[in-house]
Amino acid sequence: MRARYEELDWCPTPLGAVSLRRRHDPVVDVEVYEIKLDDEFLMSSLWTAGEIELARLGLAAAHGEALDVMVGGLGLGYTADAVLDDTRVRSLVVVEAIAEVIEWHRSQLVPLGERLTTDERCRLTQGDFFAMASSSEGPDPEEEARFHAILVDIDHSPRHLLDPRHSSFYRSGPLGRVAARLHPGGAFALWSNEPPDDDFTDVLGDVFDEVIAHVVEFPNPFQGGTASNTVYVARTAHR
Repeated sequence: MRARYEELDWCPTPLGAVSLRRRHDPVVDVEVYEIKLDDEFLMSSLWTAGEIELARLGLAAAHGEALDVMVGGLGLGYTADAVLDDTRVRSLVVVEAIAEVIEWHRSQLVPLGERLTTDERCRLTQGDFFAMASSSEGPDPEEEARFHAILVDIDHSPRHLLDPRHSSFYRSGPLGRVAARLHPGGAFALWSNEPPDDDFTDVLGDVFDEVIAHVVEFPNPFQGGTASNTVYVARTAHR
């Protein structure tokens, strides 16, 4: 008989105890990887449509043929993996707050670890994305760089935060500093587990030239029908 789940790693962090576990799901008959923060689920390999669409929609909005991309939040790596599937991508830096999550990829404890740590275009770096994005130095901790796309998958939504300190990011000032790090025609995209938020869309509209809130639907084999996420895509003016 298979074990209900196997805990692959557990460690304390400033945000709480983070754990990686693997289990077999009998409903869909697949091996599932899950990340939890204390008792809260952060990500599951069962539900990746929103993370993949974050990359696809964000890059589709970005102008250019040799794209430099930044992703805030690594998780199980599905957004970063989808970014690397785009042949236009020249470089990718992924900023992750929890060093152990990066180590899971480097030690290949997670399925996408090998791909993300061997693709020469991809660099995983530990740091506070929100602090970097709100600073005058910009979101890349190593260089004064501009990006064609900045994609964010960290909080559950602009209102449902992993850390209350993140709240200031979802305002026009910090978002304006992110926009300043984008090339003309560059795209900022953000994943949310909640329906489109008109107030947040208005904040994006104060900063960016174009804003669309995409509803991403995907099958829910456990409850039947579909579930949905939101991907906000905002673009700077293309001069």
